[in-house]
Amino acid sequence: MKSVVLSALLLAVAGAAVAGPACNAPKEKWMPEAAFKKDVEAQGYQIKTFKVSKGQCYEIYGTDKSGKKVEIYFDPVSGKPVEQK
Repeated sequence: MKSVVLSALLLAVAGAAVAGPACNAPKEKWMPEAAFKKDVEAQGYQIKTFKVSKGQCYEIYGTDKSGKKVEIYFDPVSGKPVEQK
């Protein structure tokens, strides 16, 4: 029984470690997606994939201005990076 409880606990902790950041602003305050994408591209990023993460942040997969692959979470209100992997 202890091993079942321990396994469940380890899975819960591992799942939390993989999850991205949480952005908690109401959607009516979010920057429009088109404006956000234009701003990020003006900073030199090329967006391959754009989505809203489970934590309600803007998330992009693509490359930075030097061509390095990036996965970045952004605050949807300010457009500032929250976390980069």
